[in-house]
Amino acid sequence: MKGAAPDLSAATYQIFDETHTMGNALRWMIMKNPKVQFCGYSVPHPSENLIQLRIQMFDGLSSLNALLEALDNLDGVCESVEERYLVSLREGRYERWEEKELVINVPSCMRRVE
Repeated sequence: MKGAAPDLSAATYQIFDETHTMGNALRWMIMKNPKVQFCGYSVPHPSENLIQLRIQMFDGLSSLNALLEALDNLDGVCESVEERYLVSLREGRYERWEEKELVINVPSCMRRVE
């Protein structure tokens, strides 16, 4: 996109078919990198199914490398969460909740007559 530095130390990336869920998680993971000066994302318009991710690096480092590293790290976090979730299911370590039937008492004057 426009505004990219020739060395990719600052660039805006468009990621299609993603929403705020991925944008915020990716921004968080990228900002954990101490070599990143700035990272922010936006959804240009609700009808557009994409996010725009701006990354600026210190010392002329590549924002593309920071993005790829963050994607790998985020993938690792998701795998870890899934693994722990499946273990807790197998071991039965989860809260059980049963939905109770909802009974509504409607006054006779409000009931529909057929």
